[in-house]
Amino acid sequence: MIWLLATQRFPPPEFTESGHVLPGLGAPLPRGPWLESLDVAVLLAALALAAWLALRLRSRPGLAVLGIFSVLYFGFWRKGCICSIGSIQNIAQGLADSSFGVPAAVLAFGLAPLAFALLFGRVFCSSVCPHGALQDLVLLRPVTVPPWLEHGLRLVPYSYLGIATIFAAAGGGYLICEYDPFVSIFRLGGSIGIVACGIGLLAIGMFVGRPYCRFLCPYGALLSLASRVSKWRVHVTPTPCSQCRLCEQSCPFNAINLPDINAPSRTVRADKRRLAAMILLLPALLAAGGWLGGEAGKSMARSHRTASLAERVYLEESGGAQGTAHASETFRATGAAAENLYAEARAVRDRYVLAGRLCGAWIALVAGAKLIALAARRKLDGYEADQSRCVACARCFPACPNRASSEVAKAG
Repeated sequence: MIWLLATQRFPPPEFTESGHVLPGLGAPLPRGPWLESLDVAVLLAALALAAWLALRLRSRPGLAVLGIFSVLYFGFWRKGCICSIGSIQNIAQGLADSSFGVPAAVLAFGLAPLAFALLFGRVFCSSVCPHGALQDLVLLRPVTVPPWLEHGLRLVPYSYLGIATIFAAAGGGYLICEYDPFVSIFRLGGSIGIVACGIGLLAIGMFVGRPYCRFLCPYGALLSLASRVSKWRVHVTPTPCSQCRLCEQSCPFNAINLPDINAPSRTVRADKRRLAAMILLLPALLAAGGWLGGEAGKSMARSHRTASLAERVYLEESGGAQGTAHASETFRATGAAAENLYAEARAVRDRYVLAGRLCGAWIALVAGAKLIALAARRKLDGYEADQSRCVACARCFPACPNRASSEVAKAG
């Protein structure tokens, strides 16, 4: 792979009469290959250390220190770039377009946390991701989000994941990077609206544990899926649960599944009937989601520069618009045929319609899977960490009295 560094080959022009000022860079300059290799090495070391601290040492203080390091290194020093959250868009575009090359460092940042999630759960979220670590640092007085609201909001990251990756694959841009609420904070500048959004999320995060991670982060949705089948996972206590409820009270993320001791009794027949109804409903949801997504894709295609230009040229030639626009005049100056422009616009529209249908079907699949999961809940006899929601923050470990007694027994 050839690595190129951006350089200023010629001095910029001086606009003495108009007073125009050249805008500053909105993103950090590319780094040399050895520096990007250093970033990957630090990422892998941090992931390994997080897994060791969470699953082996079960150390909350150690994870907190690692989180501060991640905020300083991956956040403020690296200015939020390279970002594992945004890398999924590069990978999606690379899979859809063979001519688009994905840098090795971006590929590593996109896949390494997923590989660790398959083995150890969401240790990336625990203290390696600067977004999550920053929110963890500001959490002061956590409040509990009602379960009904929690179930609804947790569908948003999966929907965002589908929209962002399919939009990137269609060549429509990188929504995750454009609307990242914390990168502007790490870069100490950016759009006022995005900065305000990031500050607002941090303010909410003082009382609601990790609102971005739980209810918005698309990469967290991927890690949630991967961690469901992790080989090693977080256990609240190394001994049988005494159901003291202290771990439940210590978890600010609603990531601990509760036992069904006081749950209303349900018959096996009723559960099977409910599950069968949800499974039969799934094809209808997929069809409806695909149709709605295709209709939305038609509207989104009009925002593409080729499609919008073709629409303007057509309106001018058919008498539907008065005068000419700068874009249409520039197009006619090239001497290109309008028919070719219309053909390109149709191809763009078809691509967006297909992307919209896939996105709509994906969102419907997420909603259907959630309904099926709620209908197929298994009975629990004790408290346990939910592997899809647990971010391995280790907050529940010190609260468990069985853990303390187990350590005393080992020491004796």
